[in-house]
Amino acid sequence: QVQLVESGGGLVQAGDSLRLSCAASGRTFSSYAMGWFRQASGKEREFVASITAITWTSSITYYADSVKGRFTISRDNVKNTVYLQMNSMKPEDTAVYYCAAGRNAYKSAGEYEYWGQGTQVTVSS
Repeated sequence: QVQLVESGGGLVQAGDSLRLSCAASGRTFSSYAMGWFRQASGKEREFVASITAITWTSSITYYADSVKGRFTISRDNVKNTVYLQMNSMKPEDTAVYYCAAGRNAYKSAGEYEYWGQGTQVTVSS
């Protein structure tokens, strides 16, 4: 069982940066792939970024085209935390952001087993 708690959301202006954190409970955090998804009002939940469990010394990351080059996902297995650094933010990044844990770093929300409660991010123009 993994419990996830997101934090760091808020209201920013276009062009600003924000870092989301997702703290995970449980001793098996390092064995899970982690993902960030977002859901804008009236829209379906969409993939943002994911990171594999660490194998040997590194993880592999994946990004949606819409955030590639602006967002960075990372993880700290000592702190049981995954981060989403968001730079050059745009109004279209406005959404509730969710972190998720699963066995593989898929881009499909259905592949993830555990979800946080979400944190609101609003980007004003």
